[in-house]
Amino acid sequence: MPHRRILVTSALPYANGAIHLGHLVEYIQTDIWVRFQRMQVNDDGSPVEVHYVGADDTHGTPVMLRAESEGLTPEQLIDRVWKEHDRDFKNFSVGFDNYYSTHSPENRALCEEIYGKLEQSGLITKRPVEQFYDPVKAMFLPDRFIKGECPKCGAKDQYGDSCEVCGATYSPTELKNPYSTVSGAEPVRKSSEHHFFKLSDPRCEGFLRRYTQGENHLQSEAANKMKEWLGEAGEGKLSDWDISRDAPYFGFPIPGTDEKKFFYVWLDAPVGYFASFLNYVKKQQAVGKTINADAFLRPGSDTEMVHFIGKDILYFHALFWPAMLEHAGFRTPSKVFAHGFLTVNGEKMSKSRGTFITADSYIQQGLNPEWLRYYYGAKLNATMEDIDMNLDDFVARVNSDLVGKYVNIASRAAGFITKHFDGKLRAVDPSDNNTLAATAVAMGSADNIATDYENREYGKALREIMRIADIINQRWDKAKPWELAKDLARHPELHSVCSDCLDAFRILTYYLAPVIPETAAKALTLFGVAGQPRWNDIHISPVSVQPYQHLMTRVDPKQIAALVDANKENLKVTTPPPSPQPSPSKGEGASSTAEAATISIDDFTKIDLRIARIANAEQVEGADKLLKLTLDVGELGTKQVFAGIKSAYDPATLVGRLTVVVANLAPRKMKFGMSEGMVLAASGDAPGLFILSPDSGAQPGMRVK
Repeated sequence: MPHRRILVTSALPYANGAIHLGHLVEYIQTDIWVRFQRMQVNDDGSPVEVHYVGADDTHGTPVMLRAESEGLTPEQLIDRVWKEHDRDFKNFSVGFDNYYSTHSPENRALCEEIYGKLEQSGLITKRPVEQFYDPVKAMFLPDRFIKGECPKCGAKDQYGDSCEVCGATYSPTELKNPYSTVSGAEPVRKSSEHHFFKLSDPRCEGFLRRYTQGENHLQSEAANKMKEWLGEAGEGKLSDWDISRDAPYFGFPIPGTDEKKFFYVWLDAPVGYFASFLNYVKKQQAVGKTINADAFLRPGSDTEMVHFIGKDILYFHALFWPAMLEHAGFRTPSKVFAHGFLTVNGEKMSKSRGTFITADSYIQQGLNPEWLRYYYGAKLNATMEDIDMNLDDFVARVNSDLVGKYVNIASRAAGFITKHFDGKLRAVDPSDNNTLAATAVAMGSADNIATDYENREYGKALREIMRIADIINQRWDKAKPWELAKDLARHPELHSVCSDCLDAFRILTYYLAPVIPETAAKALTLFGVAGQPRWNDIHISPVSVQPYQHLMTRVDPKQIAALVDANKENLKVTTPPPSPQPSPSKGEGASSTAEAATISIDDFTKIDLRIARIANAEQVEGADKLLKLTLDVGELGTKQVFAGIKSAYDPATLVGRLTVVVANLAPRKMKFGMSEGMVLAASGDAPGLFILSPDSGAQPGMRVK
């Protein structure tokens, strides 16, 4: 292959919470790809150059407030969380070359440089923004840090953007008797000048059309999503991006503002990729290794920059981030690979069910992290589809594939070689096809499996690996070595079968090395192989095998039951105190973790849930959060609904989509018209708002029971 030099990143975890199994989908996916690349060599025999960097995302209001609530400085909090995150990644063999922090001198310098160049290019503008202001804490309040009485139904203690009782959406200024969740004080309305990145500028729009629609920077489904967001040329669908926050704020001050304005966390977070890389380059120089940083960060070289992200932050990484880089004189990403979300047993992770499982809890319960790496690998592909971790399937698949098929080969064959042939493997006779029966099959899939790894089709690769494992085990069972061992005259045949199966096992080990690196390393020591495995080495047949050492145990279902029990929390609904602390989350929001009180089946049957097709979706002039939806509800006709999903969806992307609507909700007259129902959407501690969609085959008007 040509000489490849690749900088790889994963999205930065926020420094206000623990790493959990949902996070690990991305880091394991990235690490598998990185480890595969590290096994490759260029045409000249040199190894592919791969640098994998990451960092904690440390800035923002939630971090500032959480630190205050714990009696810490923000710096003390993010230092503690960094150590926890670093530990978790190492426990799951996520092999960062450098794991850093966005609260760093490198990141500050880069943010100021990028901002300065955007300003010089005329892509920064300033204009006033009116917000709620906490007079006690002397700070502007994001929507989710304001509570009050719902202006529609009167429910108390509702957040500043939507009511959890009646489902209404509104602006914080519409709340009755509002109060700050930070101090309990009544907020006042106050205007402040904010800084905006002019994403709507024709230069940005033109670049983004070229970038998102050409050269395969994005998956096809992501490129299509970008096309919907961009709209047709001249439509002006892109809005300017608010990149500033007012003091007090934990972050980097914007130059020239006397520390009264700070860069919004989402501006400096992706810049943290570059900052971590520069810090890594500095560390390498200190030990005598030179890396040309400009070749990776500036345009004009043949290096690659590859981002792995969740689909919920595609907007930031495929629009804001490339546009900033392009107009600030930096290189843009070669690839942005987005993945879906994780569900557990078909549902969102739940603390009450014990399926909101942290990485550390998994380790503390004694589960092998490579079980999870393999299970995720078997589920992952190159699309943005969500994946489900079914705990029963997890036990069955790991035990069947890794132990029953893969490890089983070595544990059966190595003992015969050690006992009867002094550990020596039989030399391969190319003219005797029988001596190569299993090895030839294993070797024949090398190119296809490599292609699957390169294309992130891990599930496809692992299915092929297990197909080969089945063939090896079938060869073993058919030959019946235990009977051959009883007849000295047939020992040459025994020697051939055992050697063939073990060499095929060795080849499978190379194939599995990106997924289960620790187990693969132990397996390869049986053949005297140490250090970084290389893909091309599968062609080097071993001459001996060491006495078999145990490689992996089976998953005990009792371990999974214990894991679930250990992660259960008894969540009780309580009346919020006068000045509750928010639950910090990525970005500026916070959400309640309390689960709703139980209801009877009779209560549930009062709600008429129906499948609806979104026949039309449009902006609502003068509304900050609402989209106007026209819903086809089958036999119930059409309904007009105002939904507070403007921040999450472009109207054009919704037309034709199926969703679920509460069809018997009393019509409500709103400022913008009559709303005749409510569409269902999910949100939580993590950022994002997601409308519900039924499986294919559902039709408008069908009841949801």
